Amino acid sequence: MIEGMGDWSRTHGCGELRKEHAGLEVILAGWVHRRRDHGGLIFMDLRDRSGIVQVVFNPEVSEQAFAKAEALRGEYVVAVAGEVSIRPEGTANPNLPTGEVEVYARDLRLLNVAKVPPFYIADNLEVDEALRLRYRYLDLRRPEMQRLLELRYRATKAIRDFLDGRGFWEIETPMLTKSTPEGARDFLVPSRLHPGEFFALPQSPQLFKQVLMVAGVERYFQIVRCFRDEDLRADRQPEFTQLDMEMSFVRREDVMGITEELLAYVFHRVLGVELDLPFPRLTYEEAISRYGSDKPDLRFGLEIKDISDLVKNSGFRVFAEAVGRGGVVRGIRAPGCSSYSRRELDELTRLAGTFGAKGLAWMIIEGDGIRSPIAKFFDPGELQSVRERMEARPGDLLLFVADQEETAACALGALRLEMGRRLGLVDDGRLAFAWVIDFPLLEYDEEEGRYKAVHHPFTSPREEDLPLLDREPLKAKALAYDVILNGVELGGGSIRIHRRDVQEKMFELLGLRAEEAREKFGFLLEAFEYGAPPHGGIAFGLDRMVMLMGRRETIRDVIPFPKTQSASCLMTGAPGPVAPEQLKELHLTIRPSR
Repeated sequence: MIEGMGDWSRTHGCGELRKEHAGLEVILAGWVHRRRDHGGLIFMDLRDRSGIVQVVFNPEVSEQAFAKAEALRGEYVVAVAGEVSIRPEGTANPNLPTGEVEVYARDLRLLNVAKVPPFYIADNLEVDEALRLRYRYLDLRRPEMQRLLELRYRATKAIRDFLDGRGFWEIETPMLTKSTPEGARDFLVPSRLHPGEFFALPQSPQLFKQVLMVAGVERYFQIVRCFRDEDLRADRQPEFTQLDMEMSFVRREDVMGITEELLAYVFHRVLGVELDLPFPRLTYEEAISRYGSDKPDLRFGLEIKDISDLVKNSGFRVFAEAVGRGGVVRGIRAPGCSSYSRRELDELTRLAGTFGAKGLAWMIIEGDGIRSPIAKFFDPGELQSVRERMEARPGDLLLFVADQEETAACALGALRLEMGRRLGLVDDGRLAFAWVIDFPLLEYDEEEGRYKAVHHPFTSPREEDLPLLDREPLKAKALAYDVILNGVELGGGSIRIHRRDVQEKMFELLGLRAEEAREKFGFLLEAFEYGAPPHGGIAFGLDRMVMLMGRRETIRDVIPFPKTQSASCLMTGAPGPVAPEQLKELHLTIRPSR
C-alpha cells in the first residue's frame, strides 16, 4: 500500500551519514538503488541526491518494516526511519563515503512504486544515447549525471559571485527580438498581433548589450539562453547557454585580464585547480603556422615547421612548384614512428586528403641518413637542412604537405592531433588555456562574391588599421580575441565599433546597402550618435566550459534536456504539429511537403 510522508520530516540526506552520526535516529527518503536478501536480513541501498547509504531490515528490530521491505523493488520511492550504526568490523565499504555506517530500520513507508527501468540507474553505462534521452528523467538519476548537474550549478554560482564582486550587473535582454540574419539561421516566432511578421529568438544578446553600454551601465553580464538553427555536432545545440559580458572604457587587455581572473576563480572554487596566469597569447598567424588551427591544443608539442625556403629550388617538383605558386611546404615530426608500415602511412595520407591535401610526403630518419621515396630528388645539403629544421632524430617519421597555406595548415593540424593521440602525448589531466588574437577582420567569400566578417560585423578593427578599410580591407586585423582550452574554443570577444561612421563603413564592406542597414540596425546606429563609449566584451559557452570541467566528450551530457543531432527532443517529442486553430490565429498555412 502506497503511503505518504505524513508527519515524517526527512532529517538527513542519504550521503551525509558518517561515523559521528552513530546512535542518531534519522529519517531518510529516496529511491531503492538495490535490495538484497541475506539469511533473515534484508539489505537495501537507499539513494538520493546526496549519495547512497545501506539500510538494514532486521525482524528483531521491526517485524513490520521487515515485512514491508520484502515487497521492495528497484527505483521504488521510500522513506525510512531508523538508527545509524557503525558497520561490523570487516564489512565497511571503502567505495562509499557512507561505507562505515548503516541504518537499522525501525519503520518504512512506501511512497511510490516504479516500473522496471529500461536501463540500470548506475554509472559507466553501455547503453544507446537515444534510449538515455528518451528516458532522460531516469538518466539524470544516475550519480554521474547528478554530479554534472551540481558541477554546472557550482560553476554558474561562482561566475555570479565573481562578477558581482567586480561591479557587474546582471541584466536580462529580450528573448523575442528582430531577425538580423548574419551568420547562423534564426529561429522565427510568428506574431499573432502583427500578421505576417515574425520575432526571432536571439542568437546572442550582442546588440542589446552594446546598447546597454550606450545607456551607461558600464559593466553588464548575463547567463543567457541563445538559439541558432544550425547543423549540430557534439559541442553544438539549437539552444545553448552562454556567459555574456560587456564593459565600457576598456582595452583588449582589460577584457582578457578580467576573463582570466574569472576562469581562475571558477576553476579554483569548483575544482580546486589553480590556473597559471596570464594565459599564453598567440596571434592568429602563429596559431595557424605552428599548430594548423585557430584553436590549438597546447597539451602537447609536435609543432608544424615550414621548410618552404629550403625546398623551393629542390629537384622535387611537387615541393618546388607548390612554393612557386605562392604555396608552402610544411611538416610535422612524429617521434619514434620510423617503424610505421605502408598501411599506416596510407591511413595518414587518407586523413590528410579529407582535409584537402593532394598528397602526403614522408621521410624516415635512420642514423645519419634519410629513407624516403622522395629523398633522391634532394642533394645532401638540402636533406641535412630539412633534418635540422624539423629537429629530427634517428627513429623519427617526418610528414609533409605541399599546398596553399590554408590547406596545408588544415591537413597538418589534423595530422598533429591524430599523432598526438596515437603517441599518447595528450595529457588528459592538464588544462591548457591560451588566447588567440589579431584575427583578420574580414574574409572574402568566393561563392557569394563579397566580404564576410570573421567574427561579427560589430568587431572593431585595430585603430592603426582603419585606413586599410578603404584600400586593402583583407589586411585589416580585428581587435578580437578567442580563449581556447585543450583545443576547444571556449569563447570569443572583441572591442566593438562605437562610432556610426566606422559601423556604416563595415556594413558597406559586407555588401549591406545603406537602407538595409538602417532597417536592420538603425536603432544601434542612432544610439551611436548619442555619446557611445568605447566598449568591448566576451561571451563563452557555459555548456562547453562545464563539459571540459567534467571531462565529458559532448555537451549533451551537461545540458539537462538536450536535443538530438536532428534537433528533436526524444523525451517530449518536440518539435510537433499544432492544432489548426493555433495556425489560424497566427495567420499561417502549412503547405504539404512534396
